[in-house]
Amino acid sequence: MAEKIVNALVEGGKAVPGPPLGPALAEAKVNVGQVVAAINEKTAAFKGMTVPVEITINTTTKEFKIKVGTPPVSSLMKKELKAEKLARAAFGTYTPKEGETYVPFTGDLKFDQIVHIAKAKKDVLNTHIFKNAVKQIVGTCVSSGCTIEGKTPKEIIKEIEQGKWDAKIKE
Repeated sequence: MAEKIVNALVEGGKAVPGPPLGPALAEAKVNVGQVVAAINEKTAAFKGMTVPVEITINTTTKEFKIKVGTPPVSSLMKKELKAEKLARAAFGTYTPKEGETYVPFTGDLKFDQIVHIAKAKKDVLNTHIFKNAVKQIVGTCVSSGCTIEGKTPKEIIKEIEQGKWDAKIKE
């Protein structure tokens, strides 16, 4: 049994048979429309977010399996914030180019939203301790310019280490 694996990033529920997905699937001689429909069905819950998808194709029988990954942390943060973009750089470190109009990013997440994102990503974060998973998500807030409960991510990490958020950090 020979297998071909196709990896792609697709917008949830909006995969199309065009490039880059279509040509890669056509090369394996599978029904591209059928595969795209299955991908759209499996990724419908992630509408508006980019999702990694792995398609394993049995080149003999033309059967396929679709494995949907979780969206990147930044996409989950954008969804929670209802924002199109995150900050270009961490807190105040972006220098606008000459003539560029720059509006600083002002996203603020609730701690419950951080825990929700950590639960969604816990299988792919390299830790078996949930508190550390939460701290990783808070760390992502540094580079994306988000505050949490009106505080900087570094302040929140100190509070997590002191145990102030232990009641909310439950798997």
